[in-house]
Amino acid sequence: MGRCQTLAGGRYGVAENWEIVKEKMAVFSRRAGRNPEDIKVVAVTKGVEVSKIEEALSLGLTCLGENRIQEALKKMPLLPEKIEWHFLGRLQKNKVKKVIEFFQYLHSLDSLSMGKELEKKAQDKNKKIPVLIQVNLTGRETQGGVQEEELLPLVWDVAQLSHLELRGLMTIGPRGGKEQEVRKVFSRLRQLGEEINRNIPQVALQELSMGMSDDFPWAILEGATMLRLGRAIFGERGK
Repeated sequence: MGRCQTLAGGRYGVAENWEIVKEKMAVFSRRAGRNPEDIKVVAVTKGVEVSKIEEALSLGLTCLGENRIQEALKKMPLLPEKIEWHFLGRLQKNKVKKVIEFFQYLHSLDSLSMGKELEKKAQDKNKKIPVLIQVNLTGRETQGGVQEEELLPLVWDVAQLSHLELRGLMTIGPRGGKEQEVRKVFSRLRQLGEEINRNIPQVALQELSMGMSDDFPWAILEGATMLRLGRAIFGERGK
């Protein structure tokens, strides 16, 4: 299920929750005329104990997402090496080196200055890292990301950085929003990706990272290629 195996649920064990997630993915993919195998699930392990993560891995989930670098670094030695680690949180410059070294994907690029720092550290490691630009389409500062009017110039600039592989866009839907409100945000992200692909020939965005435990079915309907699911898989987490 999905390129990296895996509505809010999270009331049962990891295996039961995963079955619920897969069924919802199948149902909403059919509604959208899509193949659920084309949707990557990033299991968000923030605040999740290693035993639950190991259970998820045994079910076929192989993409894990973390918001906190220090928490991730404590877990990584306890888990198999063949995991695709995604960094999802706001990135500080003093953490860039560790992201380049230990993660295989970044979802939250939101400035050229950060892009240049990533480029520098990736060049030092002779590594190319896939990145997504985070776009703030709700106007809530706590969600981070560039404003819509800042997106196109940033795409142009990031496309020039040879050690960053610009794969797509990421956004967070309005918390507690109704279906129409949430889908409007997700639909707009898809439109922005399409506009960029039409207008910048050297860029070929393929990924839309949108949809979390409370709203991922609506994200599927609007074209999400990556879902970031924590509670829907692992249940309520620690702080």
